[in-house]
Amino acid sequence: MSDFAQTVKQQADIVKIIGEYVRLKKAGAQNYSGLCPFHGEKTASFSVHATRQFFHCFGCGQSGDVFTFIQKIENVSFPESVRIIAQKCGIPLPKRDFSSPEEAAEHRQRGKLIELHEVATQWFEEQLRSPEGATAREYLTGRGLNDQGIARFRIGYASDSFHALRERLQSLADMDTLRASGLFSFKEQEGGKPGPLYARFRRRVTFPIAAESGKVIAFTARALESGDKAGPKYLNSPETPLYTKGHVLFNLDKARQPIRDNNFAVLVEGQMDCISAYLAGITNILATSGTAFTEAQVRLLSRYTTRVIVNFDPDTAGANAAEKSIALLTEEGFEVKIVTLEGGLDPDRYIRERGVKDYIAALRSARRHQDYLIERARHLHPPRTPDAKIAALNYLLPHIRRLPSRIARDEFASDAAQSLGIDSALVREELRQAASKRRDSLGSAGSYPLTRAEQILLQAFAAPHVSETHRAAEAGYRQHESDFARMRSDVHEILGLLRARPAGSDPLEAVTTPGQRQILASLFVSVHDTEPSPAEVESAVHNLRCASLQQEQRSLRAALDAAEKSGNAEEVLRLTAAKLAVDRRLRELD
Repeated sequence: MSDFAQTVKQQADIVKIIGEYVRLKKAGAQNYSGLCPFHGEKTASFSVHATRQFFHCFGCGQSGDVFTFIQKIENVSFPESVRIIAQKCGIPLPKRDFSSPEEAAEHRQRGKLIELHEVATQWFEEQLRSPEGATAREYLTGRGLNDQGIARFRIGYASDSFHALRERLQSLADMDTLRASGLFSFKEQEGGKPGPLYARFRRRVTFPIAAESGKVIAFTARALESGDKAGPKYLNSPETPLYTKGHVLFNLDKARQPIRDNNFAVLVEGQMDCISAYLAGITNILATSGTAFTEAQVRLLSRYTTRVIVNFDPDTAGANAAEKSIALLTEEGFEVKIVTLEGGLDPDRYIRERGVKDYIAALRSARRHQDYLIERARHLHPPRTPDAKIAALNYLLPHIRRLPSRIARDEFASDAAQSLGIDSALVREELRQAASKRRDSLGSAGSYPLTRAEQILLQAFAAPHVSETHRAAEAGYRQHESDFARMRSDVHEILGLLRARPAGSDPLEAVTTPGQRQILASLFVSVHDTEPSPAEVESAVHNLRCASLQQEQRSLRAALDAAEKSGNAEEVLRLTAAKLAVDRRLRELD
């Protein structure tokens, strides 16, 4: 690690940095916990240790320091993570060095793509103000947007020209970078070579899509004409090195703090729905941009809240999208409510026609997702016949099973049974069978917890500096190495790695496997946070020796029983002598 990176790490508060992405709660003197942003979970298994400045997830095994976290959460390289954290901490950046030419090229390309999107955004804004942008301005005015709202969301217009944008950008980047930007289309020529570039977006209103940082990384563009020649109504940027559509939520850059402040988010489908609501004062609102809601977006949202009001369009496509979103959100432990607006209106039109007060009232009267799903089941399968009731119940059962709370599942099951006219005992039996199958699939595998003696010895060898505690542990190890060798193998391996590590180095960097890291991380975030005393180490060594001898005693008893049953007198004599020696050593330790 470079001197600058070390300086940044020393000055960065990992709890504060991670707290920008994950909602952390205090869980001990130096520990904070929250829902892991790297995998789906319903109960918090993600832990941050303030003193040791590291994080660890007991669910997926991800762990590391503040740089590792930023690398994973922002999908950036190590140098880029150092830069991000330095900027967050207000530390001036030195001249940039790269570990390889490939890394330098990747960094340059990302920077250039961000620059191209910024210049393209400015270009589209200019085109909207030009005479050619009159039709686009009329469209936006008809959607209730004024100049301030247009400027706030940097809405623009892509002119009819095939080449104007390319001519504007070609002095800023080479052709390969322009192709990678997603701002242009091209056809392959003979031999597989790419043909000339032409503008992807033409005669369309452009809506910039920003990353959490606020930097533009893609566009959605709405056609101003209809018909086959106009193409799709909405055209999105393709996936690029900057943009993966299933990993981005529209307006998160503006909404993330209001979401934290209000502890809930409003989720809509379209950008105009989101823009209209935001400009009307509902600032904790996000849009899926008309694409399918994804697990990655759920995890992204879980950094800021686990409470969501879903307000998708009431048509069939919107209802199906709402149902899938409910499934994803409830699996991640979200509290979900549903709004269906009167008159079949979408949020944008509802606000324009009825006003923001009525829309806020609709949000306040949002239904529990359970009630929404029961009504939808009755709509899809009117429970007039036994077959229809079975179909409606089969529709609801997966949603009931997803609820993490047993009480909530039971309540949902009772409500569903009553609404469908089914005996609630039958519904509960279906749930019990599903739960039993789930338990069987999970099995009973898993490592057993550390003993207190193992904890103390690991803590002693993981001490940041060579201390009296560390010396006591080392002396005990050397004197009773054969007893240490009988420890559970993974703990014994960790002790060996910790003993061999350079003095003062990070113990988590000394271990080599995810399982070993999980054991150490579990220890560091336990209640036993302070370094043990030499006396505690001596006691732990004593207890370890006792446990080791007791284990040997049990093994000898089993072998002796087998020898007696087989009639092997010579083996019985040998094992009896060995057992008596172990018994004597145990008495000496008492």
